[in-house]
Amino acid sequence: MNNKISKTAALVVLLLATFYNGVFAQQTKKLTLKEAVDLSITNSKNLRISTARIDEAKAMVQQANDARLPDFNVSGSYLRLSSAHVDLKTGGNNGGSGGGSSPSPNQAMYGMATLSLPIYAGGRIKYGIESAKYLQQAAELDATDDKEAVVFNTTKAYVNLYKAAQAVAIVKENLNTSKSRDSNFTNLEKNGIMARNDLLKSQLQTSNIELALLDAENSYKLATVNMNLILGLPENDGIEIDSSFINSATDEKTFLEYQSLALQNRKDIQALGFRKKAAITGLKSAKAETYPTIGLTGGYIAADIPHLLTVYNAVNVGVGIKYNIASLWKKNTKLMQAKAKEAQVNASEELLNDEVRFGVNQDYQNYLLSKKKIDVYQKAIEQATENFRITNNKYTNSLATITDLLEANTALLQSKLNIETAKADVVLAYQKLLQTTGTTNY
Repeated sequence: MNNKISKTAALVVLLLATFYNGVFAQQTKKLTLKEAVDLSITNSKNLRISTARIDEAKAMVQQANDARLPDFNVSGSYLRLSSAHVDLKTGGNNGGSGGGSSPSPNQAMYGMATLSLPIYAGGRIKYGIESAKYLQQAAELDATDDKEAVVFNTTKAYVNLYKAAQAVAIVKENLNTSKSRDSNFTNLEKNGIMARNDLLKSQLQTSNIELALLDAENSYKLATVNMNLILGLPENDGIEIDSSFINSATDEKTFLEYQSLALQNRKDIQALGFRKKAAITGLKSAKAETYPTIGLTGGYIAADIPHLLTVYNAVNVGVGIKYNIASLWKKNTKLMQAKAKEAQVNASEELLNDEVRFGVNQDYQNYLLSKKKIDVYQKAIEQATENFRITNNKYTNSLATITDLLEANTALLQSKLNIETAKADVVLAYQKLLQTTGTTNY
């Protein structure tokens, strides 16, 4: 009996383990930088917001266009009357009351339909449509600018994931080398060839490398989660980086060329230009507030009060004019607001131009700096490799201490990390320069 229970329990555990591995097992997906960017653009929450803003701007354009169309309203009412007294004053009875009883209606019904079509509104409708269209174009350019920001943020996350993966790989390699050295040193210490203090120094460095590996693995996990969230993937999925992106950065233009490209292609500058046009149009619309409005009107009325009044086919057509006389002595506050808005846009345009010029300069210099760092780190890794080789030979021949050997090993490890980080930083700096100049190639 107990044997059967044990077998059943073991089977249940096996099934649960199989289910767990099938459902919760981590999936690893290999992605190139371009694939990652495409995926982030498709799933970006920021771009969804941008799309919604464009839809909102389109709705405002439609609303402005609808102002040119006629308004048609229909209304009706049914009224219940309580003991209504009706005294019709007509010339036929000379002001007296007849011998008959006055009608006493207990209900009333009426309905009406009105039609109005604007003919002239001082240009307010025309300027409203123009302004709404300018703002729609600005919203579309903002969406393109947001897309370039998504591209850069994805590239940054991709580069950070690459650097984290490289750090883990390099530290693991160094840890294996350190453990192997500890094993050799342990044998030497047992045979009385090495001082125990030197062995402890080597083991202490191994412990420090293990701590560094824990930090590197933690950074890699966080970088993976961040990458998955940007791409819209399950956050526990693994991502395999395609290192070929390292060679994607190219330097083809001078600083002045990049600056010229930025002033021509930056979508936020173009969007601000449309907002400036919208502000100028708003100024014209505000001036039109002092003009009268003229419209064509029409209507139909029908009413029925039992035993008293019946009206039908009461059609009216006419032309209406409306003019606010108070505008002659009241301040046109809408015009004042429009002028202030135009001044804000003009100042913002000048400020943005200054920011773009400085941003291009800064990102261009950072890109050049990143490229120069690669040359320096390449020399450093060659020097660190040679230094470790020489120090190791000296230590083998008892011409250097264990401290010298461990320091040389640490310098070699750091130089390997520096060169991999520098290669990735060049790509990131180049992508930032493209974003700043509005020439992102996605």
